[in-house]
Amino acid sequence: MTRILDFNGRDADRTVTVASIAALKGTGRQYVQVTAGTEEEAAAAEAAGIDMVVCLAAAVPDVRRGSSRLFVTAAIDFGGEVTLDDLLATAFRSLSAGADAVITARRFDAVRLLAAEGVPVMGHLGFVPKRSNQFGGVRAVGRNAAEATALWHQFQELEEAGAFAVECEVIPAQVLAQITPRTGMATISLGSGRDADVMFLFQSDICGESERKPRHARAYGDVASLKRQIAEERVRALSAFRTDVLNGKFPNENEVGSIDAAELARFVETL
Repeated sequence: MTRILDFNGRDADRTVTVASIAALKGTGRQYVQVTAGTEEEAAAAEAAGIDMVVCLAAAVPDVRRGSSRLFVTAAIDFGGEVTLDDLLATAFRSLSAGADAVITARRFDAVRLLAAEGVPVMGHLGFVPKRSNQFGGVRAVGRNAAEATALWHQFQELEEAGAFAVECEVIPAQVLAQITPRTGMATISLGSGRDADVMFLFQSDICGESERKPRHARAYGDVASLKRQIAEERVRALSAFRTDVLNGKFPNENEVGSIDAAELARFVETL
């Protein structure tokens, strides 16, 4: 645990820092990152020993309520931001709310602006879901030499723009294995193999609550079946309550208050 001063100048402890993430390069050590969108998910991630979480910018306050110690990265591309000034404003709001860094898949000028303002910024390369139409569907990016070379140039441009880390989504494992030691940015693998500085999966996939599990994910739990059980138990309980009401079985004498008979008689006389 490392003591820091957060963006608001307040004392805080963090599991990891921007500096410790950058220092992973070449050490053979890895950090583990998952998503967290709620107070409960953040608390679970901390209890499980997870190092880092990523969330939507709007969810940062909830996530911070769940964990004051996890390294939190805010995704700032999903709140309707259009201009670079919009992105910068969201980034500062996220840091003020407790985020330690931001992530954006926007153009390199956006990364350059954020970095110039002292915002710790991650980029996003490889398969970017919102651009799946441009990729011709959901697929790995960098499957041939030309595409892998173009991707490497994007890594170089992103680093030059000032990103300290990059989410690498669905890049062939062999390609990322070549890129990771050649870039100064910390690489965060989401479906891109083990040769990265940080390993990342969605918490919903890990816990087995997603309807569709991506090829690169692995379920370690079955929260979906627990949710179904809860839903079924809720309906069973509500149905039983309704039945007891209609049959005159609810409430019984132990479930209502009472009044002494003499007091009741005096009350009735006043009516």
